[in-house]
Amino acid sequence: MKVTQNLWFDKDMEAAISLYTSLIPNSALEWTSALPAESPSGPAGSVKIASFTIGGQRYQAFEAWRSDAFNHTFSIVVECETQAEIDRLWDALAEGGMIEQCGWLRDRWGLSWQITPKRLGELIRDPDRAKAQRVAKAMLQMVKLDIAGLEAAAKG
Repeated sequence: MKVTQNLWFDKDMEAAISLYTSLIPNSALEWTSALPAESPSGPAGSVKIASFTIGGQRYQAFEAWRSDAFNHTFSIVVECETQAEIDRLWDALAEGGMIEQCGWLRDRWGLSWQITPKRLGELIRDPDRAKAQRVAKAMLQMVKLDIAGLEAAAKG
């Protein structure tokens, strides 16, 4: 049995996949095809399908007319080791999209991403709950997450 996330784009699916796979290690486009039969989304050949991986996670995508836009009920979380990784991904994914609070952004296709430092999870799980609370409060005030700011909050 295999589990694969599915993303449904109304346009530019291949451009989105190209960006995602270029940004995150262990990512690749596996294949693309056109649906060879008529479907509720359009005539034969008008619906595109793709299979790809992002960070080793399996995805499938469709490009066809859709009635539901991406929303926050599904997001891709990328845990980064360094601030440079956060900055690189943030800048690339936010271009043409919309930045949000607490490390969230929507890319130009409307897909939600959470770009987070690995260190955040470590600090939030700290047995010193006062420290964890300071870190959580600091994170909630940030837009793009900042490791140095989280570390400063941890120190008090």
